[in-house]
Order: sequence, then structure tokens, then C-alpha cells
Amino acid sequence: MITARPPIRDDVPVDVPRVPAREAAERELSKPMYHENDPNLLQRALDRFWEWVGDLLDTASGATPGGLVGLLAIALVVIAVIGALWWRLGIPQRISTPGDSLFAEGLRTAREHRAAAARHASAGRWNQAVQERMRAIVRSLEERTVLDPRPGRTADEAASEAGRSLPAQADELRVAARTFDDVTYGGRTADESAYRRIEELDASLERARPALDTSATGAPA
Repeated sequence: MITARPPIRDDVPVDVPRVPAREAAERELSKPMYHENDPNLLQRALDRFWEWVGDLLDTASGATPGGLVGLLAIALVVIAVIGALWWRLGIPQRISTPGDSLFAEGLRTAREHRAAAARHASAGRWNQAVQERMRAIVRSLEERTVLDPRPGRTADEAASEAGRSLPAQADELRVAARTFDDVTYGGRTADESAYRRIEELDASLERARPALDTSATGAPA
């Protein structure tokens, strides 16, 4: 006796293993047609960045008294303090390097530097007046052989070397060199009083007599 097989039903779901099904779905979704409108790499990076900023602000506002309003108030105070310090101190002074030569132009005499300084002072250009008067001081000391002429010498080096031969003016020489560096490299602004102080130093140095170097003989100056 032949037993008839039960009829095959079309509505019975096909049982596909889980792992191959997932792999098949991933292959299907990886096709370019599904990603034509996706944001590019830069846009995705920016989205992640702004999400991070938003989370950071949420965390900070939750930990700050007053919430977001308190956080904004603190930020405004910090900005105000930084602005006040920047206005008061100016750009941080850059330390002079061997390349920061005192003389940026060709060879000029002390008389020529003094004349240039006087022209700048008459026009109220105090930064340039300070620079030219400091150059006049150093050039005059070279002309008097108090300093050996040396290309590339900085204002600080000139002040230090001249101060050993002219100890009575050593402090004022250091102040003048610092003022020169402030206006030339540090972004500071000189005024008339700063220029007049260097002008007086120039006149004082013209009258000063260098001390003798007694390091080798031990004789009094």
C-alpha cells in the first residue's frame, strides 16, 4: 500500500540561519545605492564634534550654579579678564635671539640716527624715536671705541657690554635696551616719557668717561 505524501504548503516560512541572514543583509545594505545621500566624512566628523560640544556644555551647565545662565556668566567674566590683561600687558614680550640685530638697515652714523630720532619725536612717533635714539647710543659708543663694532649685536648685548665700561650708566642702559625690545619685538607702545629718558641717557653717555679695565693689572681705575 502506497502512502500519499502530505501536500507541500507554500505559506510555510523558510527558516534561514541567523548568521548567514545577517551577512546577507549587511552585503545588501553596503551597496552604493543605499548611501548616495549619506553625509561625507567631513560632515560626519563635524556632527560628532558638535555632539561632543553639546554634551560638554550640558555637563558643565549641570555642574554650574545657575545652569547654562551661570556658565555663560562665568565665560563672560573669563573673557573680560583676558581682555583686560591683554590690553594692560600687550603682546607677550618675545625674548631676543641672536638674529634680532639692533641695526636693521645699513651703516649710519650716530649723528644720522639722532637726527632720525628727532624727526620721529617731532611727529609723535615715539616707537620709532625710541628705536633710533637707542641705535644712536650704540653707534656713538662704537665710534668712541667704548664698544667694538660687531654686526648682529642686540640691544641687550650692547647694554651689557657698555655697562661694564660705564658702570654709572649701566642701569639706565639696561632700561633703554628693555624699552627698545618692548617696542621692537614685544608689541608695546612707547610714549614721550620713555623717549625722553633714553634721550637723557644719550646726553649723559656723551659726557661720561669709560672706566679703565683693571682686571689684568689690578690697578685702580
